[in-house]
Amino acid sequence: MVSSVKHVTGKAARAAAVLQDPRWAAVLARDPAADGRFYYSVDSTGVYCRPSCGARRPRPEHVRFHESCEAAERAGFRPCRRCKPRLASAQTEAAARVVAACRLIEQSDTLPHLAALAAQAGLSPAYFHRLFKAHTGLTPREYAARACRAARVREALADGASVTEAFHAAGYGSSGRFYEAAREVLGMEPRVYRAGGRNERIRFAIGECSLGSILVAQSERGICAISLGDDPEQLLRDFQRRFARAELIGGDAEFERLVARVVAFVEAPRTGLDLPLDIRGTAFQQRVWQALRAVPPGTTVSYAELARRIGMPRAVRAVGAACGANPIAVAIPCHRVVRSDGELNGYRWGIARKRALLEREAAGETHGD
Repeated sequence: MVSSVKHVTGKAARAAAVLQDPRWAAVLARDPAADGRFYYSVDSTGVYCRPSCGARRPRPEHVRFHESCEAAERAGFRPCRRCKPRLASAQTEAAARVVAACRLIEQSDTLPHLAALAAQAGLSPAYFHRLFKAHTGLTPREYAARACRAARVREALADGASVTEAFHAAGYGSSGRFYEAAREVLGMEPRVYRAGGRNERIRFAIGECSLGSILVAQSERGICAISLGDDPEQLLRDFQRRFARAELIGGDAEFERLVARVVAFVEAPRTGLDLPLDIRGTAFQQRVWQALRAVPPGTTVSYAELARRIGMPRAVRAVGAACGANPIAVAIPCHRVVRSDGELNGYRWGIARKRALLEREAAGETHGD
């Protein structure tokens, strides 16, 4: 009798815990956006599934959550034959096909025919066209025009062309359209990008932190770059391109101490960064970035809400572009911006880093030494 009561109590406790877990809501909604983020298993069947599985929903007291397929299998569960959790989800496969098409467009001298792009993706031209626009917001032709023009703008300005020469070389029909697009493409006013840091002395150093490689740079006015990535050489190349005409100085012992302070801040953003920032961007970008700095650690804001906070509720896409152009990671906390449904999306330094930053801020954790 006592054993039976304990069993019932244990099942009730597990059901209560599952019902309170936000992952359960994704299972109930069969949310494909949650695929790959976690898996769930069912004690009564001995199988594990992806969140979007179309099988009958299990009772919560029978459910367990797992971070990976391997974790579920170590716990003694086998993959579901219906949703095949070890195979890439349809959403993941679609995104990969679009990314591959974008790379092909960017690397081609002329726009590949729609039929050729669709064939590479293994899809019909009509379906590929719909899929591409759904993921990028642009048609392949529009994407090609933007990508090619962006490259021509950068090349012309880097070669010393005037701003007027650059917009003609890139094929813009009017200076108004050029300036509207150039601010998004370059992350700053064209004349500032063209200057490339001329007559400036900028100290920099590259190190490592729990989020990967980190580049920190400081001008005479303050921290002008905090970049994160997997490849330190790529971080350096991007930094050199941004400040092509500046005098770049490797860090000395004093600067290394400053970098250590920045790294400590990245590891524990709640501590704050008591250093001046040299924030460079358009007037609109600076409005967005200033609003971002008012978002407290441990909280998030949607792109739509951020647009409302700067008094431009219809500028949601432009707010997203400004977040993507942010050159000072964590100190300008664009990682605290999420979709209206709370899901994570685009982050200049990778979704995994965005998730890690949000998780450690929510928990008040410190990582690293």
